[in-house]
Amino acid sequence: MLCHDNLGYKNFNEMETVEVTTKTKWTIDHAHSEIAFKVKHLMFSNVRGRFKEFEAHVYLSGGDFSSAEVDVRINPASIDTGTEPRDNHLRSADFLDIEKFREISFISTRLVSSQKPRNFDLYGELNIKGISRPVKLNVEFGAFIKDPQGVEKVLFGVTGKISRQDWGLIYNPILETGGAVVGDEVVIQCEVQLVKQV
Repeated sequence: MLCHDNLGYKNFNEMETVEVTTKTKWTIDHAHSEIAFKVKHLMFSNVRGRFKEFEAHVYLSGGDFSSAEVDVRINPASIDTGTEPRDNHLRSADFLDIEKFREISFISTRLVSSQKPRNFDLYGELNIKGISRPVKLNVEFGAFIKDPQGVEKVLFGVTGKISRQDWGLIYNPILETGGAVVGDEVVIQCEVQLVKQV
């Protein structure tokens, strides 16, 4: 078959084609995902916690995980460390100040392959208490799968470390021995399953 342009005739088979990449949207499976953390207490033991209310949307170009665009929103009032008095303190102005700041957010800026196979470095902006700072997280890619119900999913884990004082979480009484009651370093530990939206 032939087509005509200002330069003459061309065979359709010889025409340059442009590949169109379609982005797919994936949302978090709350029943099989966790956004968790741990912080040193009394300089030795760890206090572990999680957020019970969160949303995440990830956009992929085709099946290319390295193309991921990530948007995460967390309700800070949903913090749960297993002890109600401690949780209430974490919700107070000493820490998350949930009366003034109703959301924690993370928006990715880029995702690049790391030196370890199936691992990526995820860069983005983390906003806590109205303070936005760049962070780098490690993403371990699990797999693209179909669950027993035929639902398409992608599985991965996210880990990282941040300094809580960088986001204004500066409450830190000192022990008589000179150490801090609450550690500054927060270790992020997330297990995530995403569901493909059709």
